[in-house]
Amino acid sequence: MFKRMIPDEFVQSIYEIDLNALQRRGVKAVVVDLDNTLVESTRPEATPELVSWLDQLRGMGFKVMIVSNNNLTRVSRFATPLRVPYIHRAKKPLSAAFRRALNRLEVDAGETVMIGDQLLTDVLGGNRLGLYTILVVPVSQAEGIFTKLNRRLERLVFWWMKKRGLPGWEGRK
Repeated sequence: MFKRMIPDEFVQSIYEIDLNALQRRGVKAVVVDLDNTLVESTRPEATPELVSWLDQLRGMGFKVMIVSNNNLTRVSRFATPLRVPYIHRAKKPLSAAFRRALNRLEVDAGETVMIGDQLLTDVLGGNRLGLYTILVVPVSQAEGIFTKLNRRLERLVFWWMKKRGLPGWEGRK
């Protein structure tokens, strides 16, 4: 039941992702969540560190797209100044937005990584289409009501993973 919620990789933040290893895997595109993955949900714009990370991604030849469940105003105001294409109100973990992202980026699922902070939206949605999935620790504890509910369900999944000896989950809350 929980197997589709297991990410391929777990890191503390986007800045710990080994981009060279992704290239060696054949990854050509990075689909990334916005809130609590790239920045806090209350931060209206990118940090200088995030701008550098995005520049590094593009400089290495990765295509980048933000796929967020948030609304048009939030996502467009954040992504447009960065010149990053986006999909808002994605309804993750449903597959439609992920398929649109793959089509717009002109890549296959096997050439794409999904990076996010939630098992039930980002990881599950990415895994359902066969994307390589990376789970990051949320950058903030400030979250909306639906995310708080998801976090309760995540704790059950993390308990299940720990019982099966899956590594790297001790640092999650």
